[in-house]
Amino acid sequence: MATAFHNLSSYDPESVPNAEAMCFGIVVSEWNEKITAALANGAVNTLVKHGAERENIKVLTVPGSFELVYGASQMVKSGIFDAIIAIGCVVRGDTPHFDYICEGTTQGLADLNKDAKVPVIYGLLTCNTMEQAEMRAGGSLGNKGDECAITAIKMVDYKTRLHDACQDILARRPLPC
Repeated sequence: MATAFHNLSSYDPESVPNAEAMCFGIVVSEWNEKITAALANGAVNTLVKHGAERENIKVLTVPGSFELVYGASQMVKSGIFDAIIAIGCVVRGDTPHFDYICEGTTQGLADLNKDAKVPVIYGLLTCNTMEQAEMRAGGSLGNKGDECAITAIKMVDYKTRLHDACQDILARRPLPC
């Protein structure tokens, strides 16, 4: 769905589970810091709004968006967090560097999310202009950080519900001979 048709901060608060017992890691790129700081603040505020304790949210920075993959992977390996949110912003320039950074970061986070024991939430803005980034970092299109936080909460809840469902199935299975 195109962002132009959906405000990134719009969601049904009733559909969001309580995050009181959840612990979140947020890794934030320092590149385009004005944008990434706004996204990180949006994520933290939304997590707290839905019950997460501030002391259960750890925000760490890495130099650029490409380093989000390493930062997120180290957070996963720590075993401390229920979900990781990776936040960055890449704005198209005059060289193919934009394409390489976006593709590498996206693939790295996708691979990590697929293989990790906890959800890794993709919060990388890939914009053609700084104005587009500003519109998605608390501007007219809302804040992608809010959306990432809601996704993180819902994915932690999904993992819990899946675990519970599997336990129910296993409990009803007959024991092997």
